[in-house]
Amino acid sequence: MLTVMQGALDMELSAPALGCLQSGMAPRPAVRTLLDRGHSFDALKLIARLLPKVYVVAWLCDCTRDIPLEWNDRAGVALANAWVREPNETHRYAALNFWTADPKRTLGAWLAAATGWSGGSLTPPGAAEVPPPDKMTALAAMAVINKLSMLDSATFESRREAFVERVIHLLPNA
Repeated sequence: MLTVMQGALDMELSAPALGCLQSGMAPRPAVRTLLDRGHSFDALKLIARLLPKVYVVAWLCDCTRDIPLEWNDRAGVALANAWVREPNETHRYAALNFWTADPKRTLGAWLAAATGWSGGSLTPPGAAEVPPPDKMTALAAMAVINKLSMLDSATFESRREAFVERVIHLLPNA
């Protein structure tokens, strides 16, 4: 399992955020500390990296639940939800193809990317396997949460914090 400090370094947390963390800190207190000290972007980076990938994708789908979305965003959410319900290569690869086909990099495409980059290979079936870097799902999750938070720019920071709060309970407390 990835430690808090490994995740923090992997996700390139800011120096002030790194200064808030202690060696051996459990995931939930680490993310809580970052939120409490005003480092919501760093908290987002860390939680997106520490959670299991299927939890990350399920969280992103949940965050879109009450938000009116365009058809292409709904399609990306549907592909991600299919993978969460049945995390297999068919669903993962369908999501990866959706990402590849969307040059606008919409919210739905980023959610599909989080799914498609969760494991397996980035190449088509039958080609030499190229696994995605391990932090790619977390990077896509950051894009999704930031895009969702921008839907109401007056409350961007508080919305981002609320999205992190939605899932912090899934992190180990010790």
